[in-house]
Amino acid sequence: MSAQATAPAKGGIWRQSRTFEPAVRLLFLNQLTINLGFYMLMPYLAAHLADGLGMAAWAVGLVLGVRNLSQQGMFLVGGALADRLGFKPLIVAGCALRTAGFGALAFAQSLPVLIGASVATGLAGALFNPAVRAYLAAEAGERRVEAFALFNTYYQAGILLGPLVGVALTGVSFRLTCVVAAVLFAVLTLVQLRHLPVRVKEEAEAGAAEGQVAAEQRGQFRTVLTNRTFWLFSLAMTGSYVLSFQVYLALPLAADGTAATTALFVVSALVTLAGQLRITAWCGRRLNRERCLVLGLVLMGGAFLLPPSVPGLGGLLLCAAVLAVANAVLYPYEMDTVVALSGGRWVATHYGLYNTVCGIGITLGNLGTGALLDVTGWSVTPWLVLCGIGLTCAGAVGVLGRGGRLGAGAGVVS
Repeated sequence: MSAQATAPAKGGIWRQSRTFEPAVRLLFLNQLTINLGFYMLMPYLAAHLADGLGMAAWAVGLVLGVRNLSQQGMFLVGGALADRLGFKPLIVAGCALRTAGFGALAFAQSLPVLIGASVATGLAGALFNPAVRAYLAAEAGERRVEAFALFNTYYQAGILLGPLVGVALTGVSFRLTCVVAAVLFAVLTLVQLRHLPVRVKEEAEAGAAEGQVAAEQRGQFRTVLTNRTFWLFSLAMTGSYVLSFQVYLALPLAADGTAATTALFVVSALVTLAGQLRITAWCGRRLNRERCLVLGLVLMGGAFLLPPSVPGLGGLLLCAAVLAVANAVLYPYEMDTVVALSGGRWVATHYGLYNTVCGIGITLGNLGTGALLDVTGWSVTPWLVLCGIGLTCAGAVGVLGRGGRLGAGAGVVS
């Protein structure tokens, strides 16, 4: 990409989606369905385990924790396999594994079976997440930013619709919710198996001798792990994930109520759905990639000045809305930068490592935020600390962006 970010074409979500190749459109549908199935089930799993099965709190935490650990811990492996075996096999395998995991949750009664099902659902995400993003980046080409902007709208639509469908199904029975979610993933698996074109490693290796291919594969992890600029960018962007996750932690705790918490998620999703394409287009016309990243991080930090400034639920809703705007600014250019820093080599592996680093950051950030809230309560201090994280990360990305170091191939070691 050039220094100036590419402005997306004008039009609504569906109209812009139709300007992409069928494979890209299927990936959009893929992400909508994945989030619809996931969020119709997972928000209600803890209550099912505690109330429906009568499990102790520690056992509920264990089941939920192993899902997150199996996903975050295996992102790098999933990305590496996608680069080796091809994107489609990992996407299909991940969806099939989640079908099995959700199906098992429908009938699991014992802790070992529940843990196994939870591990399967997490590992599934580790398989298809890096592969989907790498496939989308490769297929979209120079329209990566626009493609990832659309991808984020479908992503948020799934988050918005999933809990609404889930609460209706869970009102009948949690088992029904699991079965419907499993069926969704089974259908998605079959659709992708039949209609998603194969975009495998041979494309990148066309014309290469067998020995040369083997040598490149042996250097796969060395290429990624020695990419210094990529590591620095990943660490700097981790702060954005810590701040985004406060929609699940600090803001719901401050809101203190199911209705208020639901309002936070609805506002966040609606802002993204209504504004993502407009925001990306505005950024593309006026700013380069580095400035978009800095702006997004500044907005993200500034969002946390709103709760102590505006009393009550209004300040929290404004914070959630500004966080959604900031994420809309960041996400397409963040995903594009990962591709640029990879130099087009082992893209899925780079996405896998990026997700792992940010996942570890979220865990540590949540522990730190929780400890801070225990010590300071709802004083101005935690909000100022969160704001400071955003501004610090903005400064770090700004420094990294000097001299084009976030451009194509920056930091790649052959």
